[in-house]
Amino acid sequence: MTTDTLPARKRGVSLSALTDNSQIVLIGLLAVLCIGISLAAPQFYSPDNAIAILRQCALVLIVAVGMTMLLVAGEVDLSVGASLAFTGCVAMDVTNRTHSVVLGALAALAFSGAVGLFNGLVVTRLKINSLIATIATMMILQGGVYLYTREAVQNHHLLDAFTAIGAGYVGPVPIPVIIAAVIFAVGYVTLRFTLFGRYLYAVGANLRAARLSGLRAERLKLLAFVITGLLVGVAGLILASLMNAGQPTAGRGFELTVIAAVILGGTSLAGGRGTLFGTLLGVLVLKIVDNGIIILRWNQDLQMVVPGLVIILATWLDIVRRRNDAR
Repeated sequence: MTTDTLPARKRGVSLSALTDNSQIVLIGLLAVLCIGISLAAPQFYSPDNAIAILRQCALVLIVAVGMTMLLVAGEVDLSVGASLAFTGCVAMDVTNRTHSVVLGALAALAFSGAVGLFNGLVVTRLKINSLIATIATMMILQGGVYLYTREAVQNHHLLDAFTAIGAGYVGPVPIPVIIAAVIFAVGYVTLRFTLFGRYLYAVGANLRAARLSGLRAERLKLLAFVITGLLVGVAGLILASLMNAGQPTAGRGFELTVIAAVILGGTSLAGGRGTLFGTLLGVLVLKIVDNGIIILRWNQDLQMVVPGLVIILATWLDIVRRRNDAR
């Protein structure tokens, strides 16, 4: 009996070690990717390419901060890509109509925050599963943005302040990277050191126990949806600034990249587990892979294949981790 069970225990220990040290594994993977891509394409380490990677990471990381909070609380938002595109169109339209960057930014944040509030109310008040609810919202936004852009003017303009949001610099550092760093720092402190963050973990780990402890789980989840919506607004504003246009198709596939990065970083789909540092590593891995595909001149359709494979692998590892925890 001992010899029969010993191999199974060894496999369990090895998988447990892999999942428990996922951040170390990601750091090693990052090193391997950087070395491998640079050997095949020396321009990988050029300043221009580094800046391009940082800009792309910033967009994903901003929304991934909110998505991490949602997944920790046991919920998910699949409408972030559609909301990103719609938000950019709103920002561009209001900026063009008012010639005010401030009003354009406020309109974008108001719209995206309202989308997050809508998702939160549907999930917490109507008791609809967040996966289904946000798929429905995604479909509404994908159709609604085309109805909106028939009347709205989405052409570029000559307001330098607007284009500076996405393309500007503070010294050698791109503005989107600074914005993402600030949001990441605030999110990290919130999740790790505040009652709100601890309550999110408690709600995601055991919803019934959290309610019995007096936590207002629905209110916490609603706030997480609103925060995610507002962060989508920030990313949508930056993306519209980078393109200097509102594009209804700009966010296609964005939600998959965000979710893949968060799950790859070790956040559990079941809730109650995850860190923003892991999310940061997940974003870096995916965006470096994307950049490598472009630099090596591979088929760019692989950029959509990779997040799908990552979601499958990371979800399986999460299942293994939870089984080991249960033991």
